Parts: sequence; C-alpha cells; structure tokens
Amino acid sequence: MTTADKGAATRAPAATEGTTTAAPRRGPAPAAGPARFMGGQPTEKSMDFKGSGKRLLGQMRPERGIISVALLLGVASVALTVVGPKVLGHATDLIMSGIIGRRLPEGITKAQAVARLRAHGQGGLADMLGAMPFVPGHGIDFGTVGVVLLWVAVIYAGASLFGFVQARIATKVVQRTVFRLREQVEEKLGRLPLSYFDKQQRGEVLSRATNDIDNIQQTLQQTLSQIVSSLLTILGVLAMMFWISWLLALVALVTVPVSVVVATKIGKRAQPQFVQQWKTTGKLNAHIEEMYTGHSLVKVFGRQKESAELFREQNEALYAAGFRAQFISGIIQPAMMFIGNLNYVLVAVVGGLRVASGALSIGDVQAFIQYSRQFSQPLTQVASMANLVQSGVASAERVFELLDAREQDPDPERPARPEHVRGHVGFESVSFSYAQDKPLIEDLSLAVHPGQTVAIVGPTGAGKTTLVNLLMRFYEVRGGRITLDGVDIAAMSREELRANIGMVLQDTWLFGGTIAENIAYGAPAGTSMDKIVAAAKATHVDRFVRTLPDGYDTVLDDEGSNVSVGEKQLITIARAFLAEPAILVLDEATSSVDTRTEVLIQHAMAQLRSGRTSFVIAHRLSTIRDADTILVMENGAIVEQGSHDALLAADGAYARLYAAQFAEAVVEAD
Repeated sequence: MTTADKGAATRAPAATEGTTTAAPRRGPAPAAGPARFMGGQPTEKSMDFKGSGKRLLGQMRPERGIISVALLLGVASVALTVVGPKVLGHATDLIMSGIIGRRLPEGITKAQAVARLRAHGQGGLADMLGAMPFVPGHGIDFGTVGVVLLWVAVIYAGASLFGFVQARIATKVVQRTVFRLREQVEEKLGRLPLSYFDKQQRGEVLSRATNDIDNIQQTLQQTLSQIVSSLLTILGVLAMMFWISWLLALVALVTVPVSVVVATKIGKRAQPQFVQQWKTTGKLNAHIEEMYTGHSLVKVFGRQKESAELFREQNEALYAAGFRAQFISGIIQPAMMFIGNLNYVLVAVVGGLRVASGALSIGDVQAFIQYSRQFSQPLTQVASMANLVQSGVASAERVFELLDAREQDPDPERPARPEHVRGHVGFESVSFSYAQDKPLIEDLSLAVHPGQTVAIVGPTGAGKTTLVNLLMRFYEVRGGRITLDGVDIAAMSREELRANIGMVLQDTWLFGGTIAENIAYGAPAGTSMDKIVAAAKATHVDRFVRTLPDGYDTVLDDEGSNVSVGEKQLITIARAFLAEPAILVLDEATSSVDTRTEVLIQHAMAQLRSGRTSFVIAHRLSTIRDADTILVMENGAIVEQGSHDALLAADGAYARLYAAQFAEAVVEAD
C-alpha cells in the first residue's frame, strides 16, 4: 500500500458494513493494566476451561505424527525408568544372598539351612532366608552383580536418551504450534474492521497478540511433556508397585488423597496472591514508565519527592504481594515432602515386616521404596502445574476471542479496476452512520475532478475524517456509492484502491530504522537512493538531514523522538511524495507545528499536491485559501462549497469560522 502514513492502515484496517455499534474514539486508546508493561500471566481465570483447553490442544492437530513419536519415546523412557529400580533390586538380592551364603557351611542345601534354623527356634529368620536365592558356602558373585549393574546403567542411559529426544520433539511441537498461532493472529488483525479497534483499547489488542501468546508458549513448553511424563510415570510406577506387592501398593496409595487435597487447597490460596502480584507489578511498571518518559516535567514542577514516595508505596505493596504469593505457593513443596516422608515410613515399616515374614525380598522392598519416591514426585509436579495450566488456558481463551471476532467483508472474487487511474472521485447520495440510530452523513453527493484540491473544513465531529475513511474503505457506506474514475470502490479490492491513495496524517508514524528507510516505506522494493534523496529535496527534508552526523543513515527510534515534530511531518510527506499516489489525503498535517515549520510543510505539500487529486482536512483556514473547492461540513452534511473568496462573500458558515479564527489570532497577538 502506498499511503504516506502506513500506520493508518496498520492501526485501522478496512471495516465491514454494520459492525460498529458506537462512535469511534479519536486517536489510539491508551493501554491499561499490567499487560501493557510486562509479558506476564493474565490476571483472570478462564471462563470456559474445558472448551478453551480442548481448542488449544486442537491447535496441535497438524503435529499429530510427530506427537505420536514423542508419546512412544515417552512411554519407552518411562518404561525403562520404571524397570530400573526392579533390576537394581535384583542386584541387592544377589549381594545379600552372597553375604548370607558365605556365612553358611558348604555342602548343605538351602532347604537344609532353613530347616536347621527352624529347628533352633529361629522361624522368622528362616522365613526371611527362604525368600532369598543363596547357596550355602558361596559368597557374592561379583561377575553376575556387575552384569546386572551394567544393565542398570544401560537402562537408565536409554531412558535419558529417549527422554532427551522426546523433550526436543516436544519443544519443536510447541514452537511450531505457537508459530502458527501467531500467524493466525497476524492474519486476523489484517482482516478485522476498524470498528473492532474502535471498541478495543490498543494495549489490550497488543497484549493478546504478544503477552498472551507468550504465556501460552511458556505454559505449553513447561507443562506439555512434563504432564505426559508425570502421568505415564504414575501409571508405570503404580503397575510395578502392585506387581511387587499389592499390600504395599495400597499402603502407598493411602497418602495420595491427602497429597491431592493439600496441593489443591494451597494452590487455590496461592492463585489470587499471584494475581495480586501481577496487578501490583503492572501498577509499579506504569508509574516507572510515566516518571521516566516525563522526567523533565517531574523536575520542572518539583514533583520528585511525591514521585519517590509513590514509588516507595507501590514497591512495598509489590513486596508484600510477592512475599505472600511465593510463601503460600512455596508451602506445597515441603508439605508434599512431609507427606512423602510419611509414605516412606509406612512403606519401610510394612515392607520390613513383609521381609521378616519371607513374603518379600530385601531387593523388592528397596525397589518399592524407590517406586514410592517416584510415585509422589510426579503427583507433586502435576499439582504444582495446575495454576500454570489455568493461566495458559486463560490466555488461550483471550486469543481465541480475538480470532473469533467478526471480520470485514471479503473483497470480490473478480474485483473491478479502472483502466487508467486519473483521480476522478465521486460521492453519489452517500449515507453513513457509526450507530444505526444516529445518522451522521445523509445523501451526500460530491464530484472531484482529477488534479483538483478539495479542502474540507468544519467543527469537530462534523464528519470530515469520516468522509476520508469512507473513501479509503476503512468503513463501508450504508447507502449510495463512491466511485474512482467511474468504478464503484466497493467492487475493487481494498489493496488496489489504497495503492492509489497516499495519506499524511496529523499523528505522524515512523518506525525504528534509518531516515532513508522511513522515506522509502511506501515505495516499491529496491527504490534507488537517488529517488529517495530527490523526494527529500522536493519536500524540504534534505536540508535538515544534511545537518545530522549520519545523514540519511540516521537511525530513528520507533517514536521518532530524536527528530522534531515538524521534521517527522516532513519525513511523512517525503514518504508520500516518493510513493507517487494518484489521490492524496492530508489530514491536519500542520496542526501541531510552529509557524516557520508550517511554511516549509505548506511548500512541501504544494509540491506533493501538484497534478494530484487532493483532499485536505484543516482547522487553520489560512492554509487552504488556494484550494480549488472548499467544503464546509456540519453534522455530516455539506452546507457550503466554493472557493475561499466566494465563501467569504457568501457570509455563511465558512465566513463565521474564518472570522472566529481571525478574532482568536488578534486576541493571541494582543
């Protein structure tokens, strides 16, 4: 799009008919809340956790194949991890059997040794030894133990390898999913009508497109593979525990409901504290940003003490909120460890009794104790991730609300286009209103010939900017039609229409880049430096650029704060000049500059308007005296039109506006 101020298209995509229910705000709305200042978690819970969660998982549908591979690797990793303690328990049994066998006389059998113990009244010891595979007279078989330990090492190495590959795949799945989600949001923003942005705060929209998606990414990255691994571990460990001893498994499960209740209770108490922490952080960041950007005013008006006091209060509030949040959430880990230790004691006592009775071997009890540890750990992890999952789903819900917003009407399948764009614009019985019950423009007709300059004046809210928005198809007319060289613009593609219209707005828009890049923003790719310089010279940009140390390579920040307001305005005019549009729209381009700069801008705009159809919106009537036609608008209607001299002679609305500005100028001079 070759508009002079590309930001107009960025901030205000084309609108669809009938989507606005309230009059739009003038200018971008300020962002509010912590979302503007930090990339943290949202401060509200999900309203439809189940539905939004399922839809978020549905975003991973294109990765079904690779997810299946990751699940298989996860199963393999967990299976090897679960088998490890059992194999290690076998090594313990071999060592114990060797120790016991070495203390018994050689030449007798295991059965004889057990019978002798019973005969001497040591039935308990006999039962315990009866469960061990020892050979009287034989010590520890270090060769067999070494082989078992080697297998243990191989098993754990394989589990780690599978886990590493699974984690890498999970990372790729998450990044691809979030990549697609960002693309969907970016494409959606381009299809949303201007009415959507009229009803949304700019910071809110940006927060959904940045902070919420980042939060989704962090949530998926931290929980996706971890939850799957934890659930698989719980199932695998539980199966092994019941295989070794159903009685010990039931003992271990006694503490599970207690763990779930404790983690849930603490999590519910911690979540609102985290919400308060993020809110307080947002307030503190907002104060810091205001004091930093307005530090000169703070010093001029002597408000340093008050600013420092407010900072201290908010910092203390953040300290208190952060302490409560971290302290309460930090209780989960020691509480779960305490319950796990109780479980450990119960398993050790009951397991010792089972070993003493000969029902289990020492190796089995050792393996079971390891399993009880492995069982409680994933339970703790799943419980601690509950708040994170809730936060991620809440962010997903906000993003899905954006994706589900009503879009603008699509362009025609076979768009029309003028054979040659000369700049003949016609308004034929045009009607429009932002709200159905509040008409703004009714039955407006206007014909603008190629090369003419049409000035639009009138009080605030008269419909001046609305007229231009209708021409750009930022909004759709409700009645009548607008034509460009005889072709209804509703039958054209928006891109084709806007490619022939350049805009210079009151609110200048520069991006982070060099001055040369900013001037060439609306021009075709590969525009030569000579053309950029020529456009700069024609619009009086070259004269101040030459005074800068880096000239055209001077890097501007995203707000253009290292150049003056008038210089920014001249750069946007040079941008429009280089784009060479057939139709030019100038919206209050000189309203915020000094008189000398205004003269330069007027000369630059005169060069820019030469040979082009131009629409000039202005409050300073002295700047539009040379316009071919001046339209005076009141309440959405054209009440007068004609040349400057003719309208003054008519002594009507234009004459009253002119007289009011002249009287104001005299008062200011006095």
